[in-house]
Amino acid sequence: MSSERYPIEVLDEDKDDGTIVENLATLGSHVIGHRITKAERQPREDKYKWHGKQDVLVLTLDDGTQVELADTGDCCAYTSLDAFFLDPASVDHIITGVGSTDGYTVWHIYADWGDILRLELGWSCGNPFYYGYGFDINVVAPTELR
Repeated sequence: MSSERYPIEVLDEDKDDGTIVENLATLGSHVIGHRITKAERQPREDKYKWHGKQDVLVLTLDDGTQVELADTGDCCAYTSLDAFFLDPASVDHIITGVGSTDGYTVWHIYADWGDILRLELGWSCGNPFYYGYGFDINVVAPTELR
């Protein structure tokens, strides 16, 4: 999913079993070819915890589809969105790719001219590959929003 803009990072096999790499590719498969018209945190049911809701990042695309990225945590393994930045001037630009830097802790969603959205995250596989990590990505079609 990466291009020369962000060369594909190679992680140590003890740090990632491919989960975080695949997570970025999954996000890319849903956003490439679209425009992001809105990025915001919204409350959603937290299916991994007993205490109800969590804030998730919701990306609304030009066709009305919503792509939700929810943090996950399982004992010592986790993935969490620490910050995101959407360039407001970017809503007229089609996403052409996704990439990462800094050991998959900064994700870049970009168009030909540069980054449209940057996600800063923390993640760890914990005790290698015994616990789950990676964003829980949920895609909601416009027909399901009615």
